[in-house]
Order: sequence, then structure tokens, then C-alpha cells
Amino acid sequence: MDIDVGNDSRETSPIKADSLSSKKVIGTRRLKEPMPSPNKTRIFTVANQKGGVGKTTSAVNIAAALAMGGLRVLVIDLDPQGNAGTALGADRNRKPGMHEVLVEQALLSETVQKVAGYANLECAPANRELAGAEIDLVDLPEDERVRVLKKALSLYLLEKESADERIDYVIIDCPPSLGLLTINALTAAHEVLVPIQCEYYSLEGISLMVETLGKIQQGLNPNVTLTTILLTMFDSRTRLANDVAADVRRHFPNELIDIPIPRSVRVSEAPSFNQTVMTYDPLSPGAVAYMGAAREIAQRGAISQ
Repeated sequence: MDIDVGNDSRETSPIKADSLSSKKVIGTRRLKEPMPSPNKTRIFTVANQKGGVGKTTSAVNIAAALAMGGLRVLVIDLDPQGNAGTALGADRNRKPGMHEVLVEQALLSETVQKVAGYANLECAPANRELAGAEIDLVDLPEDERVRVLKKALSLYLLEKESADERIDYVIIDCPPSLGLLTINALTAAHEVLVPIQCEYYSLEGISLMVETLGKIQQGLNPNVTLTTILLTMFDSRTRLANDVAADVRRHFPNELIDIPIPRSVRVSEAPSFNQTVMTYDPLSPGAVAYMGAAREIAQRGAISQ
């Protein structure tokens, strides 16, 4: 893993990846080789209508890895459970939150929080009121209720670009359902990242996502495409996991990031310390895999643009 032995010059103290007694993030290692910056902001929605596939885990760890690569990254937590905000150490009680952005037209800039230990990572956390946002949005005209996030995000990105602080990546984490929150995320996005668990029903989950995306392209956002598939919770010892991986490679050779994310205790433990695995244990197999996947995403973006 190409982490510099020195600390990021914009921070003050290094973290100790092997210390489990104290996990306060006070500094983040930088990469020896920065990741390539895209020509324009790439907006990813991380979605899968099937739950328990590592969606939020992938969203926050890919975002953290990109930020460690020197890129400016914004994570938007659109899942009322708020797990992405928790993993990034965001204050979910602070207002305005994403509920106010969607329902009361609060500025996204008032919601965004800096993530501790990262110079280039920000988070717009889901507050508890977000659970009622879908009911509140129903009162809006049909054409408006699905474009609220896109409008708020576009304004925020223009503000950042005007301040010469252009965001390189926006990562939107969605709930595991096809409601107004997910539709808003897909309408605002350029690209879709689908994490899939290496199990029997995984391809069925991708099929549902492709079908949903087709409807979004026809009616709401013709420019959004499925560009990235990530294999999660991979256990190379099982035949099933290897068979699923082979099937995905065969059906989605261009979209697959062929760096499976292994099952990892460290990846599962990190959110309980309000961290991603990138700071909790950056040399663990899960962190190394997520770092490789993030670099592949960045390199693909540089080539395609």
C-alpha cells in the first residue's frame, strides 16, 4: 500500500494503525503517488436495492481513499440510518441537516462538515428527521420532488468552484430501497457504483439496478450510467464466491473493479470508532483493497475524460 511514512504536511500528528486502545483521528497519512484528478466533478450514487451488501461501507471507504490520494471529496448521506455520517465522525444532531436541504431548501453549504483527519474530505450527514423526508416531498410537484438534491448539489458545486475549491468526487450513499431519496440521488448523479456481496442472489440485485437505472435514464436523467461494480465480503476459500465473481466478470467486464473487498473484522469494527478502515487500520487487507479500488476508479476517470 503506497502510504507515505511521513504525515500529511497539512496535519499535525500521525495515527497509529496498530493501536486499538485509542482511535482518535488526529492525522491521516498521504499517498506517495497522488491519484489523478478528473477534468470535472464526478458524481457517484452508491446504490443497491438489496440490503446488507456493503453499500455504506464501500461509499465511505472509497471516499476516504480518494481523499488520501489528494482529491477533494464530498460524501452525502442520504440514508436515514445515517451510518455514513457515523463512520466519518459527523455530528448528526447539528442543523440544518439533509432533511432541511431536501424539504426546507436549506443550503448544502450549511450542512457540510469537515471530516477530522482529512484535509480534503467533507460530509453532509443524514439527520434523524430525514426518515420523514419522503412523506414531506410528496407535497411538491412531481417534476420538482425528484430534483431537489440535484438543485442543491449544483449550487454547492458552483460555490466551491467559484472559490477555487472544486470538488473532484461526490459520493452519495442511498437507502436500500427505491423511494424518493434514491430517485433524487440517481437524478443528481453522473455515475452509479453498485456494491454486490459475493452470494447467490448478487446478479439478481444487479439486474434490478440495471432495470431501475433504465427507467431513470428514460424519464429523469439520461446522462447517468452504471460505470462501477464492486465485489464485497469476498471469501476466496468458498467456491460460491469465486463462481459469483466469475459471473460478474463475464457479464460486466467493463464495469467491474476486479479488486474484491475481502471479509474483514477491521472493516466491520471501524464505524464503532467513528472511522473508516482507512484510518482505523490502513494496512489491513480491507483497507488495502479499498485503496486499490479507489485508485482504479480515479484512473478510469482520468482516461475516460
